[in-house]
Amino acid sequence: MHKSIDRERFICAKTTLAKPRLVPEIALHLSGDAFSLWEDTESLTAHQLPPPYWAFAWPGGQALARYVLDHPEEFFGRTVLDFGSGSGLVAVAAAKSGADCVCAAEIDALAHAAVALNAKANSVYIEPIESDIIGERARWRTVLAGDMCYERPLAERLLSWLRALAASGVRVFLGDPGRNYFPGDEGMTRLATYTVPTSLDLEDRNKRDASVYRLDPAA
Repeated sequence: MHKSIDRERFICAKTTLAKPRLVPEIALHLSGDAFSLWEDTESLTAHQLPPPYWAFAWPGGQALARYVLDHPEEFFGRTVLDFGSGSGLVAVAAAKSGADCVCAAEIDALAHAAVALNAKANSVYIEPIESDIIGERARWRTVLAGDMCYERPLAERLLSWLRALAASGVRVFLGDPGRNYFPGDEGMTRLATYTVPTSLDLEDRNKRDASVYRLDPAA
């Protein structure tokens, strides 16, 4: 799976093109069988691939994408980064809302192939960033991060960086469904809350309430 075409073939074989229920304007290559895909990805041990988070429309990402689509005036003409892009759902939403340049940051090569496929399916272009950019000086004026507080080390590193970006004038938006390591809304403005249909294969319930927040500049 060293070549992009191999990654794309794997994704197309393991997913179907579907529309997340909260954001039916967007089509994504999504898995309907989480357990099988997890096993298939783990079997590719020689490639040391991360779990296939790119194959699912996570509730925090759906909420953030919904907000972006419902408020295009906040993203039109702007340079936007979708951090931990996964499927590219939030990046696609930003592109559809008229963002001037949209980047998707991911460290998973399969995720980048998924983002490219999903961008093509939605007739938008998304610039890939395949590296760990936490701590870098921002070249984007808006940063989006959906459902990224599921592990403590990542959440702490990410939020420290995002708060620094917000303090420097970058607009930072977060989408979260109440993950364990989300710090609460101190230093944030809650913008919207959505009820997102979910799968028991991935979550512990059939729906989750996910909120969208903007980091306060002085946080």
